[in-house]
Amino acid sequence: MSLADKDQRLLVMHVVFSFAVGGLENGVVNLINRLDARRFRHVVVALTKCDPVFCARVTRPDVEFVALHKSPGHSVKLFPALYRLFRKYSPDVVHTRNLAALETTLPAWLAGVPVRIHGEHGWDVTDPDGTNPKYRLIRRLHRPFVTHYIALSGHLKAYLREAIGVPEKRVTRICNGVDLSRFEARGPQRLPIDGSPFNDPAYYVLGTVGRLQAVKDQMNLLRAFVLLIRRRPDLAVRTRLVLAGDGPMRAALEAEIARECVQDHIWLAGERGDVPNVMRGLDCFVLPSQAEGISNTILEAMAGGLPVVATAVGGNGELVDEGVTGMLVPPQDPALLADALERYVSRPELAVEQGRAGRLRVEACFSLDGMVGQYAGLYQSLSGLSN
Repeated sequence: MSLADKDQRLLVMHVVFSFAVGGLENGVVNLINRLDARRFRHVVVALTKCDPVFCARVTRPDVEFVALHKSPGHSVKLFPALYRLFRKYSPDVVHTRNLAALETTLPAWLAGVPVRIHGEHGWDVTDPDGTNPKYRLIRRLHRPFVTHYIALSGHLKAYLREAIGVPEKRVTRICNGVDLSRFEARGPQRLPIDGSPFNDPAYYVLGTVGRLQAVKDQMNLLRAFVLLIRRRPDLAVRTRLVLAGDGPMRAALEAEIARECVQDHIWLAGERGDVPNVMRGLDCFVLPSQAEGISNTILEAMAGGLPVVATAVGGNGELVDEGVTGMLVPPQDPALLADALERYVSRPELAVEQGRAGRLRVEACFSLDGMVGQYAGLYQSLSGLSN
């Protein structure tokens, strides 16, 4: 490819808070790897850090990574550096994601970036339902500097329109997609997970995958699991729980496991680079979050042929077809979550049936190629380019 050809490609600059392990960040990786390299080039800007190991997931050799090492607080101190960065690269599109990166749309506008896209992927534990007045005000103040919005769920699209005042024509819903070739449906029997103490086929294994942080609320799942095995000793003999991931809540989870004396029933698997294999080693997937946008892990679990028990927050209800592919329960209610888990442990055939239905739903509605095609079309149409 000649230099002239390279310069003709549309340059997308992705701005995120941190480029490290996470669902949002993994979506950026999938998008970069899948977009046509003959039409798109990319720069990733992290306001804080770029994890070299995570960056290696980007398989294209021409992608640049910039870490700005932001200190706590607003991004205003970074505005001069961001302005210079935008002027240096002259991107066709700046694509910011979530509230932490929204403020960078202002220096992008000042630098003359023609298309400034902002993606809303979901909220965190400090504002689980999007009602925080300060955060709403920040979103409204930055609305003039955003060319177009991407909402990952219908729930988030309605929020942008009704709470932030974004016109309908300036919002596009693009749901996450899952790589169906990577997350293959498991067979009739779950497969062993490397390092797991629960690979015996006699066990029924519940599990979740995600960063161990408050918003993901693995503590809720742990407490629900303890309730289940306390009230049903017959199920306790064969039921086990896998918590895959790492993060700031690990110590609290370890302490709770020790306090409840359930070390033999729960495995903290740590951060995993083999999530598809972990999924194939479960019988039922659980997502106990307090807030979500559109969960990649729900889609990955469904692609893997697992039933999903999830909290009824954010876009989870747009993924889980209640009674068909899984169940929805209220957040922060371990008793009701325990009831849902008991249903699947008691009826393994139901889990198999709903897992198959989940795989079919993902194949029909949530493919990765379909998601990438939508992003490509939006980038090009907003930039005035034809497909």
